[in-house]
Amino acid sequence: MRFLSGIAFGLPLLAVCSPAFAAQQRSDVAEEEIPMPEYVEAMPPPTLVLDLPVYEYPVPYFEIGQPQLPRAVRAMLDEAMQSEASDEVAAVVKFASKTQPYYRKEIKAMHRAYLDRRAAEAAARTAAQEREIREAGLLELWKGQIELGGFRSTGNTSNFGFTGGFKVTREGIDWQHTIMANVDYQETDSNVTREQYSASYQPRYTLNDGLFTYGRAQYEKDLIQGYRNRYSLSGGLGYRLIKKRDMTLSLEFGPALRQTDYIDQLSQTTWSSLTSLDFDWKLNGSLKLSQDASAYVGSDNNTFTSLSALEVAMAKDLKLKLSYSIEHETSPPVGTLQTDTVSRFALVYGF
Repeated sequence: MRFLSGIAFGLPLLAVCSPAFAAQQRSDVAEEEIPMPEYVEAMPPPTLVLDLPVYEYPVPYFEIGQPQLPRAVRAMLDEAMQSEASDEVAAVVKFASKTQPYYRKEIKAMHRAYLDRRAAEAAARTAAQEREIREAGLLELWKGQIELGGFRSTGNTSNFGFTGGFKVTREGIDWQHTIMANVDYQETDSNVTREQYSASYQPRYTLNDGLFTYGRAQYEKDLIQGYRNRYSLSGGLGYRLIKKRDMTLSLEFGPALRQTDYIDQLSQTTWSSLTSLDFDWKLNGSLKLSQDASAYVGSDNNTFTSLSALEVAMAKDLKLKLSYSIEHETSPPVGTLQTDTVSRFALVYGF
């Protein structure tokens, strides 16, 4: 009994006093239950070696300029800017700026230089023209044209007629002077069927770029229409609605005094208002369209006139002119018609 008691007492004491033995016993059980994988030591990564050139100290510095506009684009712009058509140049500049946005500032600088050059050239021409005008005499710097046409027919009726006219203009710094004269004559079977003469003088004085004052003195004679002489004197204000190289449009308005010497009636002097229109349009280098119209509005009689013309260049100073005119009187003399029309075919020589 004592021996058994000693064994029972000694076993726990052995477990407490020998922890290595207990741990070994547990480890044996764990190794049998959960096998551990074999551990393999990892190899270190290879060393990165860069083969770089040897730089001097300090690092060299190279100055590089601003990138330049491509040669093809610059050549296109230079060629376009040789022209005097500013609208076409602006279109080319706009296209180049869209296709080459990185060089937009350089393209705009080229366009600005072109505009400055054109402005300087225009200022030089204006100064030269003003100097020429100031030094010219009264009979110098006049420009004009002579118009002549006619027809002749024989057979059942014998017709003969001609039309002629001239127009001269002198433009100064502020003044513009225009003198015009026209004649229409026609015979049918030795009887005069048309005989009309007219002449006028009109000065203009420019107040600003669009506004001007005008005066007009006009003489007319038309025996077929029933009056020997008709004098008109007018003055007022005008305005240039359109002033371009290929198109001009101006309007005039003012009071007018008219004296008419009728064939079968007493002479009459009346006050009226005058409204007139002057339109010119150069369609191209050889075609020109013009429209002139006027309206005298009074208490007793109103006169409306219209002249439409088309000019075709045949040579340097020679043109072919087709025109159609209408004249309408609201209260014509007794025995005459209210409306009179004339179609003309003539040659025009400019000088």
